Amino acid sequence: MSAGESSGSVVRRMLLGSHLRRLREARGITREAAGYSIRASESKISRMELGRVSFKTRDVEDLLTLYGINDEAERTSLVSLAKEANVAGWWHSYSDVLPSWFPTYVGLEGAAHLIRVYEVQFVHGLLQTEAYARAVVRRGMRGASAADVDRRVALRLERQKYLVSANAPEFHIVLDEAALRRPYGDREVMREQLQHLIEVSERPNVRLQVMPFSFGGHSGESGSFTILSFPESDLSDVVYLEQLTSALYLDKREDVNQYESALKQLQQDSPGPDESRDLLRGLLQLS
Repeated sequence: MSAGESSGSVVRRMLLGSHLRRLREARGITREAAGYSIRASESKISRMELGRVSFKTRDVEDLLTLYGINDEAERTSLVSLAKEANVAGWWHSYSDVLPSWFPTYVGLEGAAHLIRVYEVQFVHGLLQTEAYARAVVRRGMRGASAADVDRRVALRLERQKYLVSANAPEFHIVLDEAALRRPYGDREVMREQLQHLIEVSERPNVRLQVMPFSFGGHSGESGSFTILSFPESDLSDVVYLEQLTSALYLDKREDVNQYESALKQLQQDSPGPDESRDLLRGLLQLS
């Protein structure tokens, strides 16, 4: 199974969840009542409607009955979508070394046609060299076995294939200068990473900008974030915020708008891609 096919399972969950939400709201049924009908909680219905969990065929059938969907063709179509949405992603085999909230992100990342990022702590995973990724993983997984580190790095390199695939997304990133100056690994690792950034920034689907220290305070004061956009018109943009022990996925339009506004300001205030490449070359000469 290709990354695109398995990432599609996440999108199918989101599409089905969105469809079920619209059916429930059209009938004026509360999440609590919907949850009761399938022997589940209100929060379970919420997670289903956001596409955050897998779907049991029986649950989908019971919800469709509750929502008054009796047309056999429509029921069959939605139940089939539920079955397709439960296909395990290619990243499932790495679940033993992944935090519980991250598989959803990997699926969304692989399904997005536009990925917009502000990163301050380190170089984004899609742009990391293998040596730099290994240094980052070792720092973040202190005490982990060499095998677990290898698997986490392998996952990161697997994710990067999407960025250079035939269906590669547009990838727009603003890297804070702090991410470039904070060393992970030795001098050679950092030099290789900077050179890689220069090269990858010239790809037609990549727009890389550097927010320099010299600018001072800026609109990215809340920290790193990612905005994912999808080709399916039924899917809203999702803002991903990673925390120490969990992650937030925001898709309310007012939330997304604020992060889009912050990123747009960051892009306007940062040097353009050509000037940013010059900054990277300058850092490479100093390293």
